[in-house]
Amino acid sequence: MAFIQSFPSYWVFGFGAVFLVSSLIALSRRQRVSVLDRFRFPRRRASGASTPPRSISPGNTEKKAAPAALDFVETFPPSLRSTLPQLAKSLPAVKKKILLSPEPAAGSFVKDLLPMTTSYMDTRSPKYTPTGLSTEEIIALGDFPAYDILTGVPNPSPFKEFNPLTAVTRPYRPLRWNYHQTMSLTKMEPDWWLEIDKTYPSMIAERQKLFRLHGNKVLDFLPGSELACKELMEQCLLFYCHRFPLHFSLSKDRKIFTNNLLNTTTEIKSQPPLHILLNNVPEDFAIVLRNEVDGMYYMRAGVICSSLGWNVSTKLGLQLRDIHGSIPDYKEKMQFSMDRYFSKMPTNAPIQRGSWGLEVGCPLFMPPGDPHEKLREVQSPDLKIEDCNLRVDWQTLRRMPLSGAIVFNFTALFTPVTEFRDEPKIPALLIKILREGKRSLMEYKNTWHVEHMVLPALEEWAREQVEKGVVKADWEVATLDESPYFEGWEEKWRRAQGY
Repeated sequence: MAFIQSFPSYWVFGFGAVFLVSSLIALSRRQRVSVLDRFRFPRRRASGASTPPRSISPGNTEKKAAPAALDFVETFPPSLRSTLPQLAKSLPAVKKKILLSPEPAAGSFVKDLLPMTTSYMDTRSPKYTPTGLSTEEIIALGDFPAYDILTGVPNPSPFKEFNPLTAVTRPYRPLRWNYHQTMSLTKMEPDWWLEIDKTYPSMIAERQKLFRLHGNKVLDFLPGSELACKELMEQCLLFYCHRFPLHFSLSKDRKIFTNNLLNTTTEIKSQPPLHILLNNVPEDFAIVLRNEVDGMYYMRAGVICSSLGWNVSTKLGLQLRDIHGSIPDYKEKMQFSMDRYFSKMPTNAPIQRGSWGLEVGCPLFMPPGDPHEKLREVQSPDLKIEDCNLRVDWQTLRRMPLSGAIVFNFTALFTPVTEFRDEPKIPALLIKILREGKRSLMEYKNTWHVEHMVLPALEEWAREQVEKGVVKADWEVATLDESPYFEGWEEKWRRAQGY
């Protein structure tokens, strides 16, 4: 079976159990009213025609599913209106007045939601985004507002030890046992949202080349995504300026972005936001927006250069459940909980996780039919252990404050399997997963094409670690306490950079 690697699909396995738990603690009717009351607007009555009931599982009746449909239409993320007075302090009097004006008329939030397909600049009367902000207020905030205040996520601290010539990303090993759809999720560390290593210039060049070759299969955006793309771009540039102040900067008027690592300057308004990201940030982004009619989330924009077996053009415009349609058990076990989680995810709680696979070489972008797919169909007798790599997609999920969009971002990291030799317990843990992992998941992951070479090497290294006393002979294989890293990872990481 060909291995189809999909960023949204991999999130399913990681978030599945969390979403199931979320469904158990989902908002009650009283809580939903409370949330909407914080917007100071009454909740809307259910529409009898616009949104059909959604089945939670095949055994549920239509009568039982109806409240779930009501949830998606009525449930919103927490309001950000409480941040407006603080944001107003730094604005000119005219714009300050807009942010401090009396609350809108009752019912405006629900009645006047900004359509998913409409630009925030194309409305004559104020419309509202899912986080409760009006288009008039968003325009008054201007470019590069204080996103740390809006999101509740602090700006990163300067990375004083960063050396662009030696930097390597942290050694993520998101392996676990027992291996099933549940993978640990971690709260995003504000300093580590976007990482840069010594391959930064070559990665940017490769991504630009991919866009020239593949166009909208790599980068595209639909009407209505303008605000989400803009605020994502602004947050990324601000992150770089705060985290790597010697290498990135914005002009005082915030119209020019200077990239000293590439020796480039960019006029912010001269090109679409996703193009600025493509040319400066070696990270993939998929943006989903809330549909005001059914309350569900649809992919409306993306710049993705690291997809295996799919591309932006095959996912753009699809609803979350359709993006994950090929995933085993998704509809029966995960769909409802995923939808509920997205409906109320706050801006101040971005989360991260990692997915992994074993690869021959370092395939980055592999559209359907790419010759590299053939490598997954055979166990080549000529394969060498030095040709085998761990691919980790280190992923973040966070909500944008202005548009209310949810952004997936991830970067593909490749590590030679030979690195595992001196990483305590990693060989034994990976052996356990490859040999005893749930069959359906391992077939989906499709590591078979390298196992004939990887497994013998791992077994040798696991024996070495026991013989050297690095790992106890009676250690019962389990997810490491240091996950997603390993014991001693920081020392190895620092040593690799010459710290």
